[in-house]
Amino acid sequence: MSTRAQVRFATREDGVSFSEHPDKIHAQFYKHSDGYPEGLGLDIAMSILKNEKLTNWEIEHVQTQHGDLEYIYYIWSDYDKETWISIFKDNSFPGYCETCEQLIPSRLDKCIFVGKPEQLLTKYGSQEDESYYKLNTNNDG
Repeated sequence: MSTRAQVRFATREDGVSFSEHPDKIHAQFYKHSDGYPEGLGLDIAMSILKNEKLTNWEIEHVQTQHGDLEYIYYIWSDYDKETWISIFKDNSFPGYCETCEQLIPSRLDKCIFVGKPEQLLTKYGSQEDESYYKLNTNNDG
């Protein structure tokens, strides 16, 4: 099963919390697979920090909504301000319980991460290949 995600770009503004969905976004991309924080999240952080190329994203209209997303990412940026990332675990679509054969009601999404790219690497990078996502490049590791 694919781990689907959307990546949305928003402007940092006074009074807008990183742990809530903003009213407006400026661009949106869709990722059909590997959308979990240990995959896509780390790729986003490394792209911001090291200009690493991102692949397999589809450009979407800013109003496109999916019913089968597992994660929604926000990249918050503005001139002369640091970039922050928010990750929401999206459980807003109903599911089906194979054990009890009943529909599982939808649940609202939950913000699971807010921070700078370096903090994302610290939180989720330890679960991946540490040599690839390590920020400290001196001989001590």
